[in-house]
Amino acid sequence: MKTRTLGAKKLEVSEIGLGAMGMSLPYGELPDKREMIKVLQEAVELGEHFIDTAEVYGPYTNEELIAEALAPYKDEVVISTKGGIKIIDGKQVVDGRPEELEKSVEGSLKRLKLEALDLYFLHRVDLNVPIEDVALTMQKLIKAGKIKHWGLSEAGIQTIRKAHSIEPLTAVESEYSLWTRGPEDELLPTLEELGIGFVPFSPLGKGFLTGKIDLDTDFGTGDARSILPRFQKEAMEVNIRLVELIKQVAEVKQATPAQIALAWILAQKPWIVPIPGTTKIKRVKENIGAAEIRFTAEELEQLTQAADQIQIVGHRYTPELAKRAGL
Repeated sequence: MKTRTLGAKKLEVSEIGLGAMGMSLPYGELPDKREMIKVLQEAVELGEHFIDTAEVYGPYTNEELIAEALAPYKDEVVISTKGGIKIIDGKQVVDGRPEELEKSVEGSLKRLKLEALDLYFLHRVDLNVPIEDVALTMQKLIKAGKIKHWGLSEAGIQTIRKAHSIEPLTAVESEYSLWTRGPEDELLPTLEELGIGFVPFSPLGKGFLTGKIDLDTDFGTGDARSILPRFQKEAMEVNIRLVELIKQVAEVKQATPAQIALAWILAQKPWIVPIPGTTKIKRVKENIGAAEIRFTAEELEQLTQAADQIQIVGHRYTPELAKRAGL
């Protein structure tokens, strides 16, 4: 697989990464650990050398899974992890205090069995902590050799600018896909101006854009999508039009809907690296195949304009989760 670079410090990663959240914080039943180790190892063998995790996934067990699975490939992979969300009384609570972030970094280093973290994200911005204090903490950790690069997840434009002015950001994570186009308004132009890479999570719309979900899909207990506004039946009855559009393009390009959705993201900017999540090696292979798809300028414009005509119904988060994302 080809590589892309993130940020002015030029962190080199595979052009498609792997989001590992679902391996420990599942959409439904918890996957088998041994199978997840196989998936991670084969993904690296196939060229996916950028793996995304977080302290809170599991919680804490996902980093341990990554460490065990990727021990033989330690020098071949780039691992990004995140801190700034704590589990208190069974609930996720944003905590970006410098002393807590330093503890989180130490914990991630221990669980991942690394001497330095390749890329460390503030998982969510803590409105009670000045972002300047966070940036200075990251600067301190970089100078100490604990982390090599840092980034922000789901951060606003002014927050990004303030943080970047103190210690340059390598990347920003946020949701972006054919049905989540918000980053195009301000975020992408700002990142391009500042020379910061972009790592879109949920590039397949939490599975919706793969075409595997329809109006009769029962997400079941424990699947987070069952409570998300976009996945309610009334919303899906409208949103399914986007999937139908993607399927039409996929048929013409002799590809799958998932490959079209990922290829569209890759075609936006050379400094964008999507991290689709999966627990199945066949999906890893399918996602990797997206890198081989090429759009002509006309094809890309036609797909984008057609998608623009479809008004997506439902917020991507519940009100509680939206607050945590600063929305």
